[in-house]
Amino acid sequence: MTSTLSPVDVGRPWIATSWMVVTGLLFVCVTGIVRYIGSDVPAAQAAFIRYIIGLFIMLPFMGEILKGGFTRGDVVLYSIRGLCHALGVILWFYAMARIPIAEVTAIGYLSPIYIAVGAAVFLGEKLATRRILAIVAAFIGAMVILRPGIEAINEGQTAMLITAPLFAVSYLLAKRLSMHANPAVVVGMLSFFVTIGIAPFAYAVWTPPSSSDVMWLFLVAIFATAGHFTMTKALSAAPLAVTQPVTFLQLVWASLLGYVVFNEKIDFWVLMGGGIIIASVSFISYREWVLSRVVKTPPAVAMKT
Repeated sequence: MTSTLSPVDVGRPWIATSWMVVTGLLFVCVTGIVRYIGSDVPAAQAAFIRYIIGLFIMLPFMGEILKGGFTRGDVVLYSIRGLCHALGVILWFYAMARIPIAEVTAIGYLSPIYIAVGAAVFLGEKLATRRILAIVAAFIGAMVILRPGIEAINEGQTAMLITAPLFAVSYLLAKRLSMHANPAVVVGMLSFFVTIGIAPFAYAVWTPPSSSDVMWLFLVAIFATAGHFTMTKALSAAPLAVTQPVTFLQLVWASLLGYVVFNEKIDFWVLMGGGIIIASVSFISYREWVLSRVVKTPPAVAMKT
C-alpha cells in the first residue's frame, strides 16, 4: 500500500528557508532599534507606543475580525493572554536596554521549551523521554549562558528568564483559542488586549517621548508586523522541521549587530549556550512534525514581539 504526502508535508524548503531568512533579518532590525532607543524611553511606555501603532495598522481589518463574535469564555482567555503577553513584552523591552542583543536572543529561545512543558501539563500532550532530554539540554544551554555562581545574574537576564514562560503561556492560550477561532481574530485580539494590558504600566512611567523616539518605535511596529507575515509565509511553505533551524541565524546576526553597531563583545558562552538551546528546540520541532503527519496538529513555534 502506498501513501501520498500533502504539499505541506513535502514542502518547498528553499522558499521556506528564504522567508525565514527574511524573518530573521526583520526581527533583528526590531531588536536593534529597541537596543538603540535603550533606556531613553521607559520599557512599558516604549512597548505601549509600539503596540498602539501596531493596533492602528490593523484597524482596516478589525471590522472583519469583530464579525466573528465572542463567548464570555473567549473574552476571559483573550484577556489573560493579553496580560501575559503584555508583561512579557515590557520585560523584553526592559532586557533589551540592559543586556547584549545576542543574550536576549539566546535566552528568548527558551520559550518553545516552556511551551512543550506547558502542553504536557495543561493540554495533556505526551512528554516522551526524548522530549524530556531535549528540555534538559535546553536548560543546560541556559546555564551555559548565565553561568550562575561564576557570573552574577543581572536584572536584564532575570527579565528575559521571566519573559520566556510568559510568551509560552501566550502561545498555549493561542493554541486553545485557534481550535475554534479564525487565526486573524486570534492575532487581532492579541494586539487589542496587549495594548490595553500595557496601558496602565505605561501611564505610571509616562514621559513625553521625542518625535525621533516615536519614529523609531513606528519602524519597530512595521518590522515586527512584517516579520510575523514572512514567518507565516515560511510556515505555510514547509514543515517547522525545515524552518526552525534557520532561526539560529538570528543569534549570529544579533551577535554581529551588537558587535558592529553597539560595540558589544561576541560572547563565546552565549553562542555556545544558544546553540545548545537551538539544537534542543529543533529536535522538539522535528518530533512535533513527525507526529503532525499522523495526528495533523501544528507544532509549537517561538513567540515574537
